[in-house]
Amino acid sequence: MGFLDANQAKRRTGPRGRFDLLLLVALAGLACVGVVMVASSSIAVADSQHIGEFYFLRKHLLFLGFGLVAAGVAMRTELKLLEKYAFPLLALAFVLLMAVFVPHFGMRINGAHRWLNLGITSFQPVEAVKLVLVIYMASYLVRHRENIETRFLGLIKPLIVAGGIVGLLLLQPDFGSAMLVIAVTIAMVWLGGARPVFLILMGLPLMPALVIAATSESYRMKRLTSFMDPWKDPFNDGFQLTQSLMAIGRGEWLGVGLGSSVLKLSYLPEAHTDFIFAVIGEELGLVGILAVMGLFALAVGRGLYLGLKGVEVGQRFAGYVAFGISLMIGLQAMVSIGVNLGALPTKGLTLPLISYGGSSMVLTCAMAGVLLRATFEINRALDARQGTQRVAVSLAAEAGPVAATAPAPEREMEVA
Repeated sequence: MGFLDANQAKRRTGPRGRFDLLLLVALAGLACVGVVMVASSSIAVADSQHIGEFYFLRKHLLFLGFGLVAAGVAMRTELKLLEKYAFPLLALAFVLLMAVFVPHFGMRINGAHRWLNLGITSFQPVEAVKLVLVIYMASYLVRHRENIETRFLGLIKPLIVAGGIVGLLLLQPDFGSAMLVIAVTIAMVWLGGARPVFLILMGLPLMPALVIAATSESYRMKRLTSFMDPWKDPFNDGFQLTQSLMAIGRGEWLGVGLGSSVLKLSYLPEAHTDFIFAVIGEELGLVGILAVMGLFALAVGRGLYLGLKGVEVGQRFAGYVAFGISLMIGLQAMVSIGVNLGALPTKGLTLPLISYGGSSMVLTCAMAGVLLRATFEINRALDARQGTQRVAVSLAAEAGPVAATAPAPEREMEVA
């Protein structure tokens, strides 16, 4: 009985862990901005389709509710469970990516096979694949740390996995997500300790495939050419980009006011999804743009910082998960913002936690939950280490005079 009581007391007084408050505030802030901007940008779209002016807002709130449930479950799930089932989850991801080509089950919209028909709604598997890829890569980096750092052969499996996912994404086609998968895979391997020369050799086989994929379809070539000079054909190929640039330009410093955007009134395509950042720029101005970018910078920065701390205290899986999810969210946000600003060709990627989209919102919230769980376990390990150090310092202070008279060999043995 005494033994059980001691264990229970130890669990109660031991490090409990804590979620990172700044990261939580940044993620919640982005979600709140998303609700406000979807409400503002989608009214004209819904009204033109005669489905009720708040149709998209209601669905967005529903998706956000499901996302918060997914985030809550993820925050209470031990990462060791995800690490244990990393490979089965990867196999499931490949099955989902191939299922989009199954007749009647997979859905084809605007010539793309990216969705699964679930009866009451549709689901985009690539959003789940992003999270699964991070979990698998983190697991692999932990299990094969030495090979990753010293041998190029240690990168073969990540190369095969990333290449397989990219190949399936290009068949859909989803060029933007394929680029995101490649970038995050290479970045995680680099953060895992791989030598730069290995990364170059890893990327070389993928470059020709990407060049062929980017130039093989006429619509992708039009995106590239219109990106270089959108004003050359502002009413056809360059229409999306020119409307986006005009919206951001109208916002100037403080914006035209929330809800007062003109370009969202059937001028700017996909105003509530891919080009919602342009509406933010028009209505909230440069101040709103910097605020949104600041929230993303805070979220990604905290994730990367705590990932580094996790690796330092031996929580490598949690650290690599924090690296991967932070990079996934940060790079997708950077691409989406770059497209809206005319710095990158149109890719069709949503702005995480802000754009309207069921699969994107739910799975991004789930990723955020896993990231917060990683910070919880990393902070728990940090608190445990600091507690151990305080106890050691206290014991050393109490035994100071005795330690000073002890023989040197014995002191060395104690340290060892």
